[in-house]
Amino acid sequence: MLSGQAAAATVREWMSAAASIAVLTGAGISAESGIPTFRGPGGLWRTYRAEDLATPQAFARDPHLTWEWYDWRRAVIATAEPNAGHLALAELERRFHGLTLITQNVDGLHDRAGSRRVLKVHGDLWILRCTACASEWRDLRPSLPHLPPTCDCGGMARPGVVWFGEGLPEETWNSAVTAVRGTELLLVIGTSAVVYPVGGLVQLAQSAGAKVVEINVAETPVSAMVDLAWRASATIALPQLIQSA
Repeated sequence: MLSGQAAAATVREWMSAAASIAVLTGAGISAESGIPTFRGPGGLWRTYRAEDLATPQAFARDPHLTWEWYDWRRAVIATAEPNAGHLALAELERRFHGLTLITQNVDGLHDRAGSRRVLKVHGDLWILRCTACASEWRDLRPSLPHLPPTCDCGGMARPGVVWFGEGLPEETWNSAVTAVRGTELLLVIGTSAVVYPVGGLVQLAQSAGAKVVEINVAETPVSAMVDLAWRASATIALPQLIQSA
């Protein structure tokens, strides 16, 4: 485990030698923008847990209730701003054309920070998908005027996110696997990397011979597996990587 300038210098050295870089981000980087955790005991909304609302069954049972929760989430997230970690990753993308950013987050903060090549393996909160014709469209309004929203075809729309019990978007996931399989350096930022199949990307990178760096404020189940565990927040660590990148 390294920290501070020693960790930054090592990662910058590995970045400069890498022909391709992959980055995996999780909830930790968004928490630094003030976005609360929507899962677990601290993430209760009214009397519901996320696990009780973010399922196909919950939506089929009460689409209005599910949409009330997502509309509330949209309003909360709309007040947040990309932080120094998001902005540093956008700058790294501009400097390293071989960089692929993979995120578990659905909040869109990477987009707002300026990242252009983002693989959203858990979907996008700001995308709506018609349950009748499967059309998709982006709606950035913090609060939607009608719940549930409807498509031009008259069908009911759902959030464009991956719910519990659903598979990941195939094309996006395949692109993430391809990027990690071909990378020489994987940065794992703000995620415990225990939710599968995304958690398997760490082992995939290692099996392909890549170096793996974890940037997290706390120890996680993958800390003992990586080449370098950097105990720092994304807002502290990532700006250091662009200083001399």
